[in-house]
Amino acid sequence: MAPRANWKGFLRLSLVTCPVALYPATSESEKVSFNQINRKTGHRIKYSRVDAETGEEVANEDIVKGYKVDTDTYIEVTKDELEDIALESTHTIEIDEFVPRTDIDSRYLIRPYYLVPDGKVGHDAFAVIRETIRSMDKVAIGRVVLTNREHIIAMEPLGKGLMGTLLRYPYEVRSEDEYFDDIQDVKITSDMLDLAKHIVEKKSADFQPENFEDHYEAALVELINKKRNGVTITAKAAPKSSGNVINLMDALKRSLASEGDKAPAASAPAAKAKPKKAKKRVEGQREMLLPISGKKAKDEPKKVEEPKKAEKAARTTARSRKAS
Repeated sequence: MAPRANWKGFLRLSLVTCPVALYPATSESEKVSFNQINRKTGHRIKYSRVDAETGEEVANEDIVKGYKVDTDTYIEVTKDELEDIALESTHTIEIDEFVPRTDIDSRYLIRPYYLVPDGKVGHDAFAVIRETIRSMDKVAIGRVVLTNREHIIAMEPLGKGLMGTLLRYPYEVRSEDEYFDDIQDVKITSDMLDLAKHIVEKKSADFQPENFEDHYEAALVELINKKRNGVTITAKAAPKSSGNVINLMDALKRSLASEGDKAPAASAPAAKAKPKKAKKRVEGQREMLLPISGKKAKDEPKKVEEPKKAEKAARTTARSRKAS
């Protein structure tokens, strides 16, 4: 069952308009989550809104928003005042311009959504807008009002629909200069670069998200399953430190050796690595949490060893010939 739409309205390209719905493209509902409970009673912890000075609980109708300007000094802003300045949603995503996808810095990307036609009408207009964006090989930039705030949204074709990604405003992105200015300028030898490139080639593959497993999530599921089955949990020993490698060239050679390969000749081009086989997709934690039987899996059927099987067939053939 598809989730509820976060927003419904219209998508407009000049005079071409169609009704659309905006759905979240990602979800974290399948992740293991915890509640805080009282260790002594096992009851869930409940939090109350209290006055920081008096310690008395405050009713919801007496709680307002405040902007902190100084220690213990706040500018009170009421709900009505916020509603007065809130942007009136036009329920329309107006496409303002088209830009190359490469022009959008990845730091500006916030969250993806799916845009689909809303209802049985407007599919033709939606297809025209979608295919126009696809044929131009660009990204459509528009604006959408969500929760009284206007957001920039970048839209691009994805299959039969559109993927819309909310973008950050420039003031929300920090400059890298204040972080990178202290990085030293160093010279890398060609031999070191060749070794590093060879390691990269050995690890090169096509990006397949299903190859990656959330190991911490799997460990959480395993822990919960064990505790539900009454298994005693023992603490793991702390991992031993591998120590610091001082010589960079030695570190590169050891890294290459760990990949099962020899160091290439100086300045020799590295051979292209074979793509890795895709791993089996890991089940979601919800499915993993359900089967809590605590019993061992049934023994697998024993395989007949090929040499014994061949020997038996040979004896049968010999007896047949002797009888004839």
